Amino acid sequence: MLSRKEELERKKARLQAMREEKKKKEERRKKEGEDSTVQESKGDLRAETEQLLKDLGISAEEASPKPVRVARAATVDGAQVASSAVSTSSDQESGDGVQPSFSPSPRRGAKLGLSKLSQTNIPPKEQVVYTKQTQTPSESTDKSVLVYPDNALSTDEEGDMSLPETPPILKRHHALPHVASVKPAETEADAQLKQEAAPPCELSEEEKEKIVASAEFARFFDRASRVVERALCEDSDIFLDYTGGDKEEGEGEKDTGAKLSLNRTFYDEKWSKHRTVTSMDWSTQFPELLMASYNQNEDAGHEPEGVVLVWNQRFKKTTPEYVFHCQSGVMSATFATFHPNLVIGGTYSGQIVVWDNRLNKRTPVQRSPLSASAHTHPVYCVNVVGSQNAHNLVSVSTDGKFCTWSLDMLSQPQESMELQHKQAKAVAATCMCFPYGDVNNFVVGSEEGAVYTACRHGSKPGVLDMFEGHMSPVTGIDCHVAQGQVDFSYLFLTSSFDWTVKLWSLKENRPLYSFEDNGDYVYDVQWSPTHPALFGTVDGMGKLDLWNLNTDTEVPLASVTIEESTALNHLRWSQSGHQIAAGDDMGKIHVYDVGEHVATPKSDEWSKLVHTLQDLKNNKVDAEEALISTPIR
Repeated sequence: MLSRKEELERKKARLQAMREEKKKKEERRKKEGEDSTVQESKGDLRAETEQLLKDLGISAEEASPKPVRVARAATVDGAQVASSAVSTSSDQESGDGVQPSFSPSPRRGAKLGLSKLSQTNIPPKEQVVYTKQTQTPSESTDKSVLVYPDNALSTDEEGDMSLPETPPILKRHHALPHVASVKPAETEADAQLKQEAAPPCELSEEEKEKIVASAEFARFFDRASRVVERALCEDSDIFLDYTGGDKEEGEGEKDTGAKLSLNRTFYDEKWSKHRTVTSMDWSTQFPELLMASYNQNEDAGHEPEGVVLVWNQRFKKTTPEYVFHCQSGVMSATFATFHPNLVIGGTYSGQIVVWDNRLNKRTPVQRSPLSASAHTHPVYCVNVVGSQNAHNLVSVSTDGKFCTWSLDMLSQPQESMELQHKQAKAVAATCMCFPYGDVNNFVVGSEEGAVYTACRHGSKPGVLDMFEGHMSPVTGIDCHVAQGQVDFSYLFLTSSFDWTVKLWSLKENRPLYSFEDNGDYVYDVQWSPTHPALFGTVDGMGKLDLWNLNTDTEVPLASVTIEESTALNHLRWSQSGHQIAAGDDMGKIHVYDVGEHVATPKSDEWSKLVHTLQDLKNNKVDAEEALISTPIR
């Protein structure tokens, strides 16, 4: 047992000695490896430095320092000569790289001479970078840093910029560095802030109800719904070829000769159904807006009796842009000429009402009272006359009253006068019109068929003269408005239930001519705003006629009949004269495009109309003389 124990102890001691010997060998090997690495790095550093100097055009001999040994100088023949030569150190170096030492010698003044100087200037390469970005400055500002071409600066995994241990200029990077803009590194805190962005706050039911009930939200929703509806109703053809290459032969010229072509129809199932179009008007501020007034729907007693709809011609939406209503049938309506946001209406009860499209309100914002000082019968015509700084609203009704109003106050009319002719009963006015550029004189049509001229101010305000010619109530009247070489503002047209349209002159009491082509009631007539001899009419058979006095006075130039066989009872030209709208007794508005060759006047149309009017007068005189000379049997 004792020998076994001693043997184990010897083995343990031997094993411990082997471990210590192995540890010493490893330490010795590690120390020798570090010494060799230092020697190699010094040799590599020397070689790389010599190569860099060689690339710059400088030899190693010129760049290395040379020790100089100076000897005593002697003077020979008055000249100072160096007694010893200048020697350079030998290329031999010791293993540890120590340079040989030289013994110092007394320094004397050395002779100076000229030396060749070489200067090298290498400008940095300009780096031009083009990027697509907005012209607004970003929140983060870039920093200018020194950048080496071969990415000498190292970037660790965390994004921090660090310099290498060995200077980059000595590590195979022979090009000069340049200055570039580098975005600052994003820290962990910045990244954490982005990730921890606060989620949107959830509103409570009470807060939601409060927002929905606010006036600001109502205005926003009303505006946004109109915009979205316009976008959804557009049916633009994105494949349209403007060169005409996608059209078949002859297709491009198919409609060039059309005189009247249907553009679109305005109708709303809720507000237009079973209502009659009583009046229409185009906006002067926004030419694409067309307003129409409607009377009562007898089949729906719970709905408002009077309705005004504003339609948009620009967009293909099928619903009206604005809806206004009141408790009495609207017989006439117009846009306020100098207040584009106001819509004015005359009602069957005699009230004057005003709507404002800036308010989220469909009922009138102003209305006149029902009193004897104002109208007590249906108001069939309202109009705004005057200038931007001085204008008034004028109205006329079948009770014979002509009233002047201020749009700022409708509590009572500013002026009111009875339309009477030579102590007769009051004129039951059905329509009214002012000559172009005149705010004082006007003409009115009456239920008895007579036409009257009147004035607002002067020595004798009221009715001035009477024009007889129609045998039935006058339904429409319009004064000439087209401006050109000759002034025809004294001409006006009237339509009547006697199936005729008559041309009048303010200078004569008898009609100049009577157009008798219609076979039913003629409900309305209006001059073209651009063509001096062109006008349109509508009748009870659903026929829309265009007449050109310079072309023919017996038959219309163009005619179209509504297929539904409904009566057309109102029409209005657009300001450009290239469209005409006709309203029927079923609540529909038909907008027609007028051909370019029909709507656009030629330069000689005004002079032609002068000759046409003269011919009409001559024919009228001949007819009267023939009638007088005919013997009575």
